[in-house]
Amino acid sequence: MNEAIDTAASSAAALETRLARFALREARAGEACVSYREAAGESGKEARPLVLLHGIGSGAASWVQQFEALGEALEKSRRVLAWDAPGYGASTPVASASPVAADYARVLAGWLDALGIERCVLVGHSLGAIIAGAFAAAYPARVSGLLLISPAGGYGAADAAVREEKRNARLAMLAELGPQGLAEKRSANMLSPYADADSRAWVRWNMSRVVPHGYAQATHLLANADLAADLARCAGKVPMAIAVGAEDTITTPAACERLAHIAQAPFQTVPRAGHAGYIEQPDAYNALIDAFCSAY
Repeated sequence: MNEAIDTAASSAAALETRLARFALREARAGEACVSYREAAGESGKEARPLVLLHGIGSGAASWVQQFEALGEALEKSRRVLAWDAPGYGASTPVASASPVAADYARVLAGWLDALGIERCVLVGHSLGAIIAGAFAAAYPARVSGLLLISPAGGYGAADAAVREEKRNARLAMLAELGPQGLAEKRSANMLSPYADADSRAWVRWNMSRVVPHGYAQATHLLANADLAADLARCAGKVPMAIAVGAEDTITTPAACERLAHIAQAPFQTVPRAGHAGYIEQPDAYNALIDAFCSAY
């Protein structure tokens, strides 16, 4: 057991060292503060900026391997940014105790304004896909391409009893376990059986650092959201694609394919990858993201 703990700690420390090259920054988005990380090679600002939105148990730091591959590789460099969603990291929470996707989309618009980004390629993972979809539906002219990775659909179209059950179960788990306990109990579910020790340590590290209030608000967002409705509004207006890990048991390939059908978007599965596929299979996901960016 001690050897496993030492290995995990060593893996996390190595990733923190890599992450240190992409210092945490802050920007004002109206009354809100948004913390974020950014990578850009020498020619990065010539390409369309790439904006990455994390899931409910994560943060901007989870995208370090994408910063390295897509922001620092000079032959195909671009400005790559990842935020800490409202209520995560040092980002100001949204005002509502039970927010909807539009609340987060407005903050996203303000943050992009603050950074001088008029149009971008937008990538959303899991809960981040809900925010990305709401943003694209509200501001289609600002999105040159929308790529959703293992998108969470939300429960907004479900019966009130189902929404309440899903929301309360997650909130109870947060109250019982706290961020560290959540990381110990839930992080393994994010990955496939093929994930290595470094990937497991990185998912656990990110999840252990969620802010309880922000996570609780995001839980309400998940209960309130209806990604399918937003994608239907975007169809034909915003180029879209959806991808999912073949081993994803959280947002299953079948569920993601249904969303792709609604979005009228190309769909693909990534072999040997789970829900947090971009962490455990970075080469495959970096190639996928890069190809999508090159098209838009």
